[in-house]
Amino acid sequence: MKIYYGFVLLLIFIAVGCNNSDKANDREKWKGEIKDVEKAFNDMAQKDGLVKAFEYFAADDGVIKRSNKVVKGKAEITKWYTNNVQPNENLSWSPTYIDVSSTGDLAYTYGDYIFSYPDSLGEIKENTGIFHTVWKRQSDGNWKFVWD
Repeated sequence: MKIYYGFVLLLIFIAVGCNNSDKANDREKWKGEIKDVEKAFNDMAQKDGLVKAFEYFAADDGVIKRSNKVVKGKAEITKWYTNNVQPNENLSWSPTYIDVSSTGDLAYTYGDYIFSYPDSLGEIKENTGIFHTVWKRQSDGNWKFVWD
């Protein structure tokens, strides 16, 4: 009987070990997805502009904080960017940290950004800082930001 319980215990340890390994592999895969979506977001901002990029990557219930105000919803985010982005402004960023929930439905990133813009004399100025984005997997499997 002791051998039987020892065998069952061994099987449990093997199952738990395999399960943890699978979860770790899943999380690494999901982190890769987030890395790719952050790059696609940044690339779209460079190619097509901030309005289109933020509109495309915002979840329907996404939220941004701009000018000490919370802007709620994809339509309002698009409206804010449409009304506030000036010609020749550029925003680029890259995450330095990515984490994903164990269930693969939420993720967050943070990293450095550079915002460049022409001043009143036409000289390009730069502001740098740290960004933080929260991503949520949508029902179609795509990642969209819910906080930026």
